[in-house]
Amino acid sequence: MADGHASGVTGNGEADGPSQASPDMPGPASAPLRALRARWRAMSLASGWRFPSDWALPEIDAVCATVMREGVTDQALSGLGRARAAAGAGLAETLADLAALHAATQGSGGTRDAGQLALADVDATPTRFVRVTALAWADVALDQLAHTEVTDALTGLPTAAYLRTRLEELYQRARYDRVAAADRNVLVVLSIDLTRVTGWSRLTSMILAAEGMRAVFTAGESVAAIGTSVLVALADRAQGLGDRAVAVRREVHWRLQQDPDLACASVTVRIVRLRPSVPESCELLHELGRC
Repeated sequence: MADGHASGVTGNGEADGPSQASPDMPGPASAPLRALRARWRAMSLASGWRFPSDWALPEIDAVCATVMREGVTDQALSGLGRARAAAGAGLAETLADLAALHAATQGSGGTRDAGQLALADVDATPTRFVRVTALAWADVALDQLAHTEVTDALTGLPTAAYLRTRLEELYQRARYDRVAAADRNVLVVLSIDLTRVTGWSRLTSMILAAEGMRAVFTAGESVAAIGTSVLVALADRAQGLGDRAVAVRREVHWRLQQDPDLACASVTVRIVRLRPSVPESCELLHELGRC
């Protein structure tokens, strides 16, 4: 997928420290909540979740807290379905993740030892769980089809929809000039590994990353948010591009290190070559957004 790596860095901060939790809703530092979250994630990955770095969402902690407090409620299931659809997960992948949650809660509320994991079986998931989750997923998916936004509300950056339009324009110009678009432009892909980050701090990381991208790419490049933890700059293949890729990695890494809750996050930057055609490059954007 990638032509090469500009650079990559792993944050050297320690894991999340203790945080306060109310008596009736376990916070991110609650041991039972962490145990359920870890079991759910492990079983979901074992069931075929394709991109481990995009499994955790801020809503995951809310779902876990609801399950710990009240069991698997319609509220928790709807929250899961909506969050997965908004993050770009397909229905099959979402239902497999639901099966993992169901299996993780069997026996002792999701707190059994990791060595005693049950198998996640979609066919064994209660019908109500599947129905509520699928309906919530469909509501968001259909709304996205009807209202394709060109600006990401969180970061203020353009979305993948806008970037696809820019790609069509670039390929059209390249055909007119009888050159290959991939010889003129590349994608500078910045991804943040938020595996060890929980709660709403994940959203903060994207805001900080967007600021870092804007600080470095100031020559008219199209910078867009294409995933829950992925930003992209559509840049010219020019001398010094590698240096700018290193600069943006350092800029974003420094910003994340200023927040104690994000010190454990790591930043990777890659320079990725465009595909021969517009449809192929649009599919590439989709793949990169899930990495």
